[in-house]
Amino acid sequence: MSDPMLPPSDPNAPQPEPAGPSTRTAVLEREETVPEVQEPGDHERFSHYVRKEKILESALSGEPVTALCGKVWIPGRDPQKFPVCPTCKEIYESMRQAGGDGDDG
Repeated sequence: MSDPMLPPSDPNAPQPEPAGPSTRTAVLEREETVPEVQEPGDHERFSHYVRKEKILESALSGEPVTALCGKVWIPGRDPQKFPVCPTCKEIYESMRQAGGDGDDG
């Protein structure tokens, strides 16, 4: 439907030049952002204590785990290559002394 307020356009009239190139597409560059579920710093330099079954669940589901010290991350490195987190170790020892089952690892 045409607007009754506008005069009908002449199909033989010259068409205006487009405002920009019509044969190209614009590319929007974005930095990939990854949500950080952990605090950077000393936590990255240690191995942490987490229940073994939680590590297995994380390996299957890709969900993050929470260490005894509170660090949240997705496991993916060899814990043998890093020293044990002192906070995790302290909490684990206090749990063992209090009669915990000792099943954390």
